[in-house]
Amino acid sequence: MNIASYIGHDSQICGVEEHMLTKGKGKGMTLLEIRNGKGLNITLSADRAMDISRIECTGANIGYFSPCGYVAPQYYDKDGNGFLKSFTAGFMTTCGLTAVGSPCTDEGEALPLHGTVSNIPCEHYYYTENDNEIKIYAEVRDAAIFNRQLLLHRTYTISKSENLIQIEDSVENIGSAKSPCMLLYHINMGYPLLSENAIINIPHDSVKARNKHALEDIDNRLVMEKPQQGYEERCYFYDVKAKENTAAVGIFNPDIKRGLVIKYDKSTLDCFTQWKMMGKREYVLGLEPGNCTPDGRDINRRDGILKFIESGDCYNTNIKIKFTQNQEEVKCL
Repeated sequence: MNIASYIGHDSQICGVEEHMLTKGKGKGMTLLEIRNGKGLNITLSADRAMDISRIECTGANIGYFSPCGYVAPQYYDKDGNGFLKSFTAGFMTTCGLTAVGSPCTDEGEALPLHGTVSNIPCEHYYYTENDNEIKIYAEVRDAAIFNRQLLLHRTYTISKSENLIQIEDSVENIGSAKSPCMLLYHINMGYPLLSENAIINIPHDSVKARNKHALEDIDNRLVMEKPQQGYEERCYFYDVKAKENTAAVGIFNPDIKRGLVIKYDKSTLDCFTQWKMMGKREYVLGLEPGNCTPDGRDINRRDGILKFIESGDCYNTNIKIKFTQNQEEVKCL
């Protein structure tokens, strides 16, 4: 059906609009609001590495929005756990590009929690649209003199025929020396998708608890609970099953008949972390593909997990997220 005769402007149905926040710590931040015309509404933050602030699918919220709310990059505190003061979480926060996880000192370099890239504004971005899809292109420069010199090329492809988004990243080493490359996609499930009735599917060959506290509850790692006062986070590291280098995990909540499947290229994202946080107002489940664990660069180096990019080379990743109202799509991974 050709709908052109039925509407006055294409944005009546779908498209991209730019908005700016005017108050609070988010004042001045530019947000891209995207609608695909099939019920998928996405908010991207141009001032925060073009990360995904919010996703709503056919009227239901999908992600988690932390008590910090929107926080502009000028408020970023890189010392120790200062990252948490501006961790909006949203649907997706990018961790990296040369540090992920716990603050540490690695080969004499002090590294903050989860790296700095998610607090860097895009240096350049634009978008295109046709009858089939919307594309968002962005570049984020994570560089310092006498240190790393990396350029993140990010592309979102948002389908207009189904509720599907694809995230393609290419981290380019534009410097003259080999650089560590750490990436973790902090993809955060929130209420009402996440509740005590949510069903989680992580097909895997093995799983390991991050610490003793998580190990004590490892048999219940996929069981979601009601929000609890004083809950201590638990993390689990998986070797997710893959078919032809494609791994898949999913969540579905029968209460709202909504769910999603995350598929990713395991050849470059060979690690997977489940972050289970069932606290009151801190109620979130992270399903997190990465090329490292969140234990810090020093531990990843020690364990032989740390990845590097040679000068002039690129490190490429690919993630597809499909939103569904069919529980079988999650059950049958």
